Amino acid sequence: MTTPLTTVMPSGTPRGGVVVVQEAFGVTDHIVDICQRFADAGWVATAPHLFHRQQTQIIAYEDMNPAMAAIGALKASEVDSDVDAGFSALAELGFEPQQTAIVGFCMGGSVTFQTAVRRAVGAAATFYGGGISKGRFGYPAMLSVADALQTPWHGFFGDLDKGIPIDEVEQLRTAVATSPVSTDITRYAQAEHGFNCNDRPAVYNPEAAADAWTKTLEWFDGHVAH
Repeated sequence: MTTPLTTVMPSGTPRGGVVVVQEAFGVTDHIVDICQRFADAGWVATAPHLFHRQQTQIIAYEDMNPAMAAIGALKASEVDSDVDAGFSALAELGFEPQQTAIVGFCMGGSVTFQTAVRRAVGAAATFYGGGISKGRFGYPAMLSVADALQTPWHGFFGDLDKGIPIDEVEQLRTAVATSPVSTDITRYAQAEHGFNCNDRPAVYNPEAAADAWTKTLEWFDGHVAH
């Protein structure tokens, strides 16, 4: 089954390619906007549609039960296939693995971390991805594989995130430091889960979002081969 991709091209010569992994609500307008923002910064951005095997592919932010059901139906092997389709599309555009990066939000942040364990690409960034002490979608717990990271990884977490305890984030910081690649974690004291999503006023934190975005671009610039 072919994975649908939403791809946005920069206007000039690309700096590299980025796979953008969706949040729990699908490839929403917010995720498309993230792709556009990467393109505006000079990157080719492609977002695989992880819900393409399901009946509903875009879920409203207030519909948490359908969102939980949708992500509950995901299987790690199928998600890996979809992510790899994104990297394959970038390869077809001429990008070598070290010229690519991956970023993910919410459940996509979890997928991004596992991809950074599974694949060696230029850089990875996780925004509030869970699954630190207990695996999701058939993936192992992040803590159990943190020492096997192959891709430089930066995690962004909010201290007010009700689903990701601070102590787990700090355990992860310690664990990833044992990997052979560069790692970093940034915490935001006043940020909740979803703090980067400007389409969700209840959780959006513009200061944290702006800082994390700047740091993501810097991380990619510093580790992706140009």
